[in-house]
Amino acid sequence: MAKAVGIDLGTTNSVIAVMEGGRPEVIVNAEGNRTTPSVVAYKGDERLVGQIARRQAALNPQATLFEVKRFIGRRWDEVKDEAARSPFTVKEGPGGSVRIEVEGKDLAPEQVSAEVLRKLVSDASAKLGQKITDAVITVPAYFDNSQREATKQAGEIAGLNVLRVINEPTAAALAYGLERKGDETILVFDLGGGTFDVTILELGDGVFEVKATAGDTALGGADFDQRIVDWLAEEFQKEHNFDLRKDKQALQRLIEAAEKAKIELSNASETSISLPFITFDPETRTPLHLERTLSRAKFEELTADLLRRVRQPVEQALRDAGVNASQLNEVILVGGSTRIPAVKRIVKEITGKEPNESVNPDEAVALGAAIQAGIIQGDSNLGDIVLVDVTPLTLGVEVKGGMIAPMITRNTAVPAKKTEIYTTAENNQPGVEINVLQGERPMAADNKSLGRFKLEGIPPMRAGQAQIEVTFDIDANGILNVTAKEKTTGKESSITIENTTTLDKSDVERMVKEAEQNAEADKLRKERVEKRNGLDQLRVQALQQLDENAAAPQDAKDRLKALTDEAEQAVSSDDDNRIIDAQRRLEEELRSFMTQSQQGAAGADASPPAGAPQDDDVIDADFTPADDNK
Repeated sequence: MAKAVGIDLGTTNSVIAVMEGGRPEVIVNAEGNRTTPSVVAYKGDERLVGQIARRQAALNPQATLFEVKRFIGRRWDEVKDEAARSPFTVKEGPGGSVRIEVEGKDLAPEQVSAEVLRKLVSDASAKLGQKITDAVITVPAYFDNSQREATKQAGEIAGLNVLRVINEPTAAALAYGLERKGDETILVFDLGGGTFDVTILELGDGVFEVKATAGDTALGGADFDQRIVDWLAEEFQKEHNFDLRKDKQALQRLIEAAEKAKIELSNASETSISLPFITFDPETRTPLHLERTLSRAKFEELTADLLRRVRQPVEQALRDAGVNASQLNEVILVGGSTRIPAVKRIVKEITGKEPNESVNPDEAVALGAAIQAGIIQGDSNLGDIVLVDVTPLTLGVEVKGGMIAPMITRNTAVPAKKTEIYTTAENNQPGVEINVLQGERPMAADNKSLGRFKLEGIPPMRAGQAQIEVTFDIDANGILNVTAKEKTTGKESSITIENTTTLDKSDVERMVKEAEQNAEADKLRKERVEKRNGLDQLRVQALQQLDENAAAPQDAKDRLKALTDEAEQAVSSDDDNRIIDAQRRLEEELRSFMTQSQQGAAGADASPPAGAPQDDDVIDADFTPADDNK
């Protein structure tokens, strides 16, 4: 049975892990790193993923996509402000969804995320020596229905069988509590690159029960970076009267410098930001440079409102769980942004506890996802582990007067199912439209509409006579299905809600096929690169042999040198046949050259040393062996 993996699909970085010998282990990528940047770059028909994509971002800002998780499963009107700050083009798509334009093609965020997932799984398959198809993928606890569905679809586009979508803080708690046997109440504080979650769990006797969750899906490390970007741009504008944020390449360099500065300020009281040749003076065309020093105090001043925003979800989660801070046994920090000293300080102020840093904040979520994958596959090493999670937001329907009628309230354990009876508001009403809502506000318009569907064919009857049974069913992934039927007549309509922001089935199928085609093209491209590199390495080896064997016959050296020149031209040509032919000929000539060189060297070794007597001068003589006893 092929192993299932756990994947933390992060805003900034992603991690993949697997169960090995009863313990979760991170799988390093092809570059030998434990984390993979969630960055995808497009160059013609070539796609770069991970560190290689990140390295070329400054030169290719409009086609290098990062922090795409902030757009997945969301409506355009929710993200348009964020989109305006991006170096690449984010625009409105069908049905108010989000699309990213790259080289004239519109991409769904799910497609881009699928590229990251494919890279993780491909590298893991190579390391494990088996093809990976099954995965548990994590999402922020505060992700709504659309965002969960979209994440699951990203996995499907990547060719994965998504066993489960699990909340990130819950996964981190699994990683923390795997070997703990006592009863504990823990708070998981998860501040990642793009989202923020707080979850309170009770652990005991193999049971991980989520009591409450709260969060902010629009708060993360990227927002802290943006404050540095804005400060640098404003300081530069004061000095040079030019807004760097309008220059795509300059903006990309600012974003990279801001993240680097934020990381450095976690361990230092100040840092220097140096960006030479950031732009040119529009009038004189002379290069302009950016040099600034940023102190930790200034950074905290710039981000003061963001730091205040982390307090409310913590307090809300404690209230919803009915837990006092004094009752917490541990506070677990998850996500790279929890390394910010001011964040640690606030957590300690609110909870009164020194945060537990025993789990790696970058890896804990993936490790927990791997444990969940092991549970689903029946890993005997794990014993009996029961995970009880909750839905983060209230789900309901719109009723007369534009109000929301709650069906399943937030922090209800999942899976969950709830049925309510509704009726018609007018005489002879032929059908009803059901608007499915998610949120905590009393008015429907102030909550997120997950979608609408109609139950039609209701026979004529007085207002209030029809009995319409509406059922909300949340699965273990936290994904909602809604059904409706008219009980009086037996008229039934069972409808799975389709979100306007996520892809329909045909879109997913099309993207899966495209992904498969792209994977084959990527394989061929990789093989071509390997051929080029192989020939180039052989060329270098041949040149080394020429240097080391200067005494070789001149005609042999000339022939080998001519073929190294041809090899260099072949590498540059990108012509497969030419590369193969050059490789074959150079290998043959190099083999012949080395054989000649070795024979020449051997012949030289066999020659008598200078001054040694020749055969004609040899004198035969008797000799007496030495007496060993003397």
